[in-house]
Amino acid sequence: MLKIKSIGRKASYGLVLVLLTSILSACNTAGTSSRDRVSSTDSTSNQSDGYYAKMSAGYETSYSEESLALGRMSKPSSSSVEYESRLGFRGADYQSPGLRAVFETQQPDTAQYKNYSDNPVKQVATEPVSTFSLDMDTASYANSRRFITQGRMPHPDAVRVEEFINYFPSASNEKLTSITGSPFSAGYELAPSPWNTDKVLLRVNIKANDVNFNQLPPSNLVFLVDTSGSMYGKDRLDLLKESLKLLVNKLRPQDKVSIVAYAGSAGVVLEPTSGSNKAKILAAIDEFEAGGSTAGGEGLQLAYKMAERGKVNGGINRILLATDGDFNVGINSTEELKAFVSREKEKGITLSTLGFGTNNFNDAMMVQIADAGNGNYSYIDSLEEAQKVLQEEMSATLVTVAKDVKAQIEFNPAQVLEYRQIGYEKRQLKQEDFNNDKVDAGDIGAGKKLTVLYELTLVGGKPSIDPLRYQSKKSATATNANNNEIAFLKLRWKAPRGQKSELASLPIEKKALTSSFAKAGVETRFMAAVAAYGQKLRNNPELSKTSYQQIASWANNAKGEDKQGYRAEFVKLVRKAAALEDKNN
Repeated sequence: MLKIKSIGRKASYGLVLVLLTSILSACNTAGTSSRDRVSSTDSTSNQSDGYYAKMSAGYETSYSEESLALGRMSKPSSSSVEYESRLGFRGADYQSPGLRAVFETQQPDTAQYKNYSDNPVKQVATEPVSTFSLDMDTASYANSRRFITQGRMPHPDAVRVEEFINYFPSASNEKLTSITGSPFSAGYELAPSPWNTDKVLLRVNIKANDVNFNQLPPSNLVFLVDTSGSMYGKDRLDLLKESLKLLVNKLRPQDKVSIVAYAGSAGVVLEPTSGSNKAKILAAIDEFEAGGSTAGGEGLQLAYKMAERGKVNGGINRILLATDGDFNVGINSTEELKAFVSREKEKGITLSTLGFGTNNFNDAMMVQIADAGNGNYSYIDSLEEAQKVLQEEMSATLVTVAKDVKAQIEFNPAQVLEYRQIGYEKRQLKQEDFNNDKVDAGDIGAGKKLTVLYELTLVGGKPSIDPLRYQSKKSATATNANNNEIAFLKLRWKAPRGQKSELASLPIEKKALTSSFAKAGVETRFMAAVAAYGQKLRNNPELSKTSYQQIASWANNAKGEDKQGYRAEFVKLVRKAAALEDKNN
């Protein structure tokens, strides 16, 4: 930090002011030059429609305690010669929802991602049962899209394939079968794998019952907003504010909202307020400004207190944490935060996370605390994405149809030699966990469709693993009575306020196998393309001989009724990845 010794003469103060003005002017000039370099866009690559840059000049700013709590920056006191340590330069104005805005950063990327190893191939003879928790997060796809749109490949650990395949709403008229005694319907299909002629893909779709928006129970929502210095920028706090406004515009009079903001400390911005008073809620959101450190743990504690204060018995009680996950004051350990959130959810208050930002984004923490809070995790990279998550999918985002939902698939050894589950690495459970109601699992929102994919080696096919010399062959003859079945699906779940799980099942029959990939339905072909894309981005060797152009072709031929344009956008994204790969080679 620059230190200036007091000389004790009036003339010296003038010299000091001239010196400071010159330094700040030089920093501003340097920043403008850097900004111009970042925002310049090559017409052929179209890498950026905006920018976000921070530069550290070695100065500090004086804040009042109140402004730190709410993220508002105060003017330096008259006795201070300290200045803001982050000189932020704002990008171009946000584009319309029809055009996805893209942001870049000059800072080193210190984003944090948790590693999950790809699921291995398993032999049905030794491990016939696959058990896992269902998952409705979609953040990984939106975050990876942001990377590629900016002209760079995502970190492999940023890619979670199940969050790719669960991002897309249905685009076909596939008929689902209602699973008796459950809030779910399901459909399935088998088709030869497009990337491995020795394998077959099994796709299972599971859809939760939908709820009409007007029939939703009253909502008690707490917006927990990170207004720390790391949230400064068009891709962070500015986008966050516009995103929350979309949700506010959907609120009904029986709904209520509280707002807690945190920076150096946490404070209540808005007491519980009816959805009929939108002007008051929107005005509170407009007051957010970024500045200070990040007391996220304190913010969480205060948010749960506010949720308790406005709690609606039999209603929706949920905290929406909007942040880049950069907690650096107070409780900041992911394990501590998970333990705290897990305890609080037992009171009937759930937590979902909305991720914003780029270079210091803590994806690893965001996904884990959303899981611990029985909520879902979304990444907001544009107003379009905010509209999808907070308006189009509001029921799925806020309303839980079934909690602690577990799936278990038993493969028939008379039909299947091997299986490999594609995705859901972070949701794997032990076989005995399926019947144990004490084991936590995912929650499923109203109307949400989930896709599960397996790559199978059928009996008679070329196995990836040699058979064991001493294994028993009795199991194959014992299943002759069910030789028309490939597998057997079981689901366990609890009612939203229930404590004891319920069970439902569905056989998966061999007759669902198509003769070729080209003859498979739209959903199977498109989801196969999405799964191939995610695996290739993760550098999975199974896709090493498959090109991005091939994947784009599979997806382009299976867009179906793509009313929102998400599938067409995916095709463009795959082709951009192909161009990036060619450029990097």
